[in-house]
Amino acid sequence: MTRTVRVPDPSFELMDDHEGHSLIYRQHGFPCPLVRWHFHKEYELHLIVASSGKVFIGDYIGNFSPDSLFLTGPNLPHNWISQAAEGEDFAERDMLVNFTDKVLDRGIAVFDELKSLAPLLARAQFGIEFRDPRCIREARQLLQKIADSQGATRLGHFFILLELLAASEDYQLLSGRLPTQPADELHVDRINRAVDYIFQRYAQDLSQEEVAEYLGMTPTYFSRFFKHATGRGFVEFVNRLRVSKSCELLSKSDMPVTEICFESGFSNISNFNRRFHALKGMTPSDYRKQVAQRLTEQNLY
Repeated sequence: MTRTVRVPDPSFELMDDHEGHSLIYRQHGFPCPLVRWHFHKEYELHLIVASSGKVFIGDYIGNFSPDSLFLTGPNLPHNWISQAAEGEDFAERDMLVNFTDKVLDRGIAVFDELKSLAPLLARAQFGIEFRDPRCIREARQLLQKIADSQGATRLGHFFILLELLAASEDYQLLSGRLPTQPADELHVDRINRAVDYIFQRYAQDLSQEEVAEYLGMTPTYFSRFFKHATGRGFVEFVNRLRVSKSCELLSKSDMPVTEICFESGFSNISNFNRRFHALKGMTPSDYRKQVAQRLTEQNLY
């Protein structure tokens, strides 16, 4: 049995604890009040240390597991929701660093060498997941050095880390659209409640009318509201969640494809195969083979 923790209503996260520092280092466990769908003006470099689950970045839906490494840009909504057994907690789930454009803008004005980081920050507007195991191992070591140091030494480790990530060619851009102006508090609250409700029920028979009623909206208004907020229509959003779940099962189990189809929330195999191919560009069986090949290559490092 798994559980999804109902997290507090999210909002624009104001990080007012810079206290004169150029960057903020944090680590926290799960459950935690910081685990919520939110956005902020800072960039966020986020390493998962423990647990697996679903990641939401902009209009992207995917999976995460230990050693998943992401970089998000300013005002790009994001959340990582762990799937944990009943009563299971993680004392340390995340290591992350937040920093603003100001740090780089001022640095570039003085040090020409920092200009090489500009393409990385431009890509971060869409959200980035880094894939190279060697790069991720080195990034984790540097994050630990940032955690253990202060002052100019910490800043030095930070710039080495950004240089490492800027040079990596094995990454995936995530969100299909750039972040817009931050929404008001009520708007964000409703989006979070909708996404949270859908996340807990997407593997079941779930209708747009049911979610609209939960939010106290008419189906027509909810449809417009949800697509404007997430960049995806309700049906597409749910299907992406289901395909994401099927990818997780294909990667981590030997369940038959037909069983995975129903476990992920699809009602028939033909619709499952069609939706899967539309999003992944291959059949579920080919996806499983590709994952196995990638794992074999990673074990060679």
